[in-house]
Amino acid sequence: MNGLDVHAAVTRAHREEWARVVAALTRRFGDLDVAEEAAAEAFATAVERWPADGVPANPGAWLTTTANRKAIDRIRRENKRDDKQKEAQILWDDPSVPPAAIEDERLRLLFTCCHPALALETRVALTLRMVGGLTVPEIARAFLVQEATMGQRITRAKAKIKAARIPYRVPAAEDLPARVSGVLAVLFLVFNEGYLATSPDTDPVRQDLTAEAIRLTRLVRGLLPEDGEVAGLLALMLLTEARRTARVSANGELVPLDEQNRGAWDTGLIAEGHRLVRERLAGGVAPGRYQILAAINAVHTSARDIRDTDWSQVVALYDQLVSLDPSPIIALNRAIAVAEIDGPEVALAAIDRLDDKLAGYHAYHATRADLLRRLGRGRESRAAYDKAIELAGNTAEAAYLTRRRDQLG
Repeated sequence: MNGLDVHAAVTRAHREEWARVVAALTRRFGDLDVAEEAAAEAFATAVERWPADGVPANPGAWLTTTANRKAIDRIRRENKRDDKQKEAQILWDDPSVPPAAIEDERLRLLFTCCHPALALETRVALTLRMVGGLTVPEIARAFLVQEATMGQRITRAKAKIKAARIPYRVPAAEDLPARVSGVLAVLFLVFNEGYLATSPDTDPVRQDLTAEAIRLTRLVRGLLPEDGEVAGLLALMLLTEARRTARVSANGELVPLDEQNRGAWDTGLIAEGHRLVRERLAGGVAPGRYQILAAINAVHTSARDIRDTDWSQVVALYDQLVSLDPSPIIALNRAIAVAEIDGPEVALAAIDRLDDKLAGYHAYHATRADLLRRLGRGRESRAAYDKAIELAGNTAEAAYLTRRRDQLG
């Protein structure tokens, strides 16, 4: 096996095994710092040894065993082995705690990272790091904050989990409803990072993250089958994932919705997503944020051609969403739909009012660039494209924006 093959094997193992290794070590040692650092050391050892020794038949088992040894070595070096083992037993192996409804180590890790004692943005960041395996720079880009700030946020979160003795387990049934909203917010962010990766050093679409977010959302739905927002988030993910293979061209460019080959969409995922949306609508309960977003995606995936899209329904759904979530990004997306009904000039006026809130967001400038192009304002459009390209971390999106800018002449 050559060096390229080994590198690919390590990359694949990191994508598939990181969360499992971290979760297994967290359960055994009860310490996120120990788990994360030992896992990282195990992968570093793989980079050193696999080229000479060959890729093991079971990379996950090899990495878990190696990480366990690294963790034990660290504990011995700190001369606190007995204390840490006793603490781990008290915190994580309490026999009075009933077994979780779903025994999945990554789900345990997810609920630990999403504990309400942590701020929501901290839960998301910690989960992206511990469950998703993203690097601190990748997470910082996803949050539009400095790398040092994000590193400190994650460090403080792990320290708070240790100090507060937050248990490593799926919550009891009576505690689940209060805990699930934070988990859903995290899963949505993980999915979005896979759907449009923020790092230029990764694939533009990270199927490992979208697949993991969907898998974990299905597990949460198994815990709360009647929760409308859990079903709504799952539907939203499925309807978005259904378009994945049509979203990047053969030459590595992002393909926008209006140019995608709809015949390449996954009809099975679309059918499942539509069924979930219909079930929630039939329930007669006022929909939440994820259910409305799923309904918007259901409208898009129901149209055989972009010209068949019911834009009036899309705007009406965004109007509902704005009442629940009056964020500038929702307002931006609503304006994009308004452009299809009232024209680009009306939409541009709405978007320009968001400048002070979204000046650092690449999609804001990309949307302005497109509307200015449609209005024939080429010089302003080019400047907006330049800013969008500067801020875009996704390579496929940057390639698409560059081509659109260059077409202005």
